[in-house]
Amino acid sequence: MSRRSLVVTGVAAALVLIAGLVVLAVKPAQTTVKTTSVASSRQDKSTSKAPKTITPAPAIEITSVTPGSNSNSVSGASPVTVGFSAPLSASTPLPTLSPSTPGSWKINGSTAVFTPSQAWPEDTKVTLKIPDGTAGIQSKAGAKKNSGGYLTAAFTRSFTTGSYSTLRMEQLLAQLGYLPLTWSAEGSDVSSTDTAGQLAAAYDPPSGTFSWDSGYPSVLHSFWSEGSSNLIMTGAIRAFESENGLTMDGEAGPSVWADVLKDVAGGHSNSNGYTYALASKASPETLTIWHDGKQVLQTLANTGIPAAPTADGTFPVYEKLQFQVMKGTNPDGSKYSDPVYWISYFNGGDAVHYFDRGSYGFEQSLGCVELPESTAKTAYEFLSYGSLVTVS
Repeated sequence: MSRRSLVVTGVAAALVLIAGLVVLAVKPAQTTVKTTSVASSRQDKSTSKAPKTITPAPAIEITSVTPGSNSNSVSGASPVTVGFSAPLSASTPLPTLSPSTPGSWKINGSTAVFTPSQAWPEDTKVTLKIPDGTAGIQSKAGAKKNSGGYLTAAFTRSFTTGSYSTLRMEQLLAQLGYLPLTWSAEGSDVSSTDTAGQLAAAYDPPSGTFSWDSGYPSVLHSFWSEGSSNLIMTGAIRAFESENGLTMDGEAGPSVWADVLKDVAGGHSNSNGYTYALASKASPETLTIWHDGKQVLQTLANTGIPAAPTADGTFPVYEKLQFQVMKGTNPDGSKYSDPVYWISYFNGGDAVHYFDRGSYGFEQSLGCVELPESTAKTAYEFLSYGSLVTVS
């Protein structure tokens, strides 16, 4: 039993030894394959996860701004141009303009240009703001290198638009029939419905020619001055203000401009036509009225006595009343209270109106231009608000 056991044990031992040799022969080969595979896998992952190099865009500066800082009398239709020291990044924030107006920015290399499609109004302070460009730097997740620069600090500048052109207001009021002149553009004029074009022309009027309507006396021509303030324009603006329910101050303010452009676009012309009146102190005294280039009335009239003369000069009608009880003080100190009709005030308390007298054509009033009943109503109907009355 002992020897058989030993033999068996020896055979078993030999089998174990052989088995051990087999295992040792196989295991090194398997270990080598696995080690190589793991090393290769780790190398690939290391390559795919390697952090990318991020190159931030360079800092740049503002080199120029047009219109210049704190500029005045700038055309509201002018482009705004900003120059930079280097090209901008595609992600660099665009400048902003306040108040805003329709238009578009265009970036070309190191220059950004804003072109308004509708001009800023007159006398408007416009502020340009350019934010810093840190938002334009690529983040860690970015896949591309930034190709342009950015500002390191925000930038702010302002300019102020100028006033609209007096010449352009003259052109428009002539077109609307508020002047004793016509105006013709040299070449094509701005379309009446082109809002942006009309605003641009308000700053920079197109070239053209004014022509006098025939039939008016030459004295009226002396009150005209192309491109600058004049009596004819003062009267015309008052007439326009009256037609549009505006305060009659004879000044082309924002409301007047807005309504003039609106009337041009809508084709709404002066419904009263153009009237001019001349009160002559030559004996016999008369009042002559022209309307739309034709003499429509000439009548005997009374002007002021030497103690209360009618002032010489030219004035626009500013108030009209069909009836009023006029009250005041006579030269001798006594009071008067007189009913009068068809009244057109043109200079302070002086007015063209009807007053009952035994005769006309002499100095008899206390400053007004008195008319007989037969012509007073006709004069009243032709003398609209803003009509010029000359006393000489």
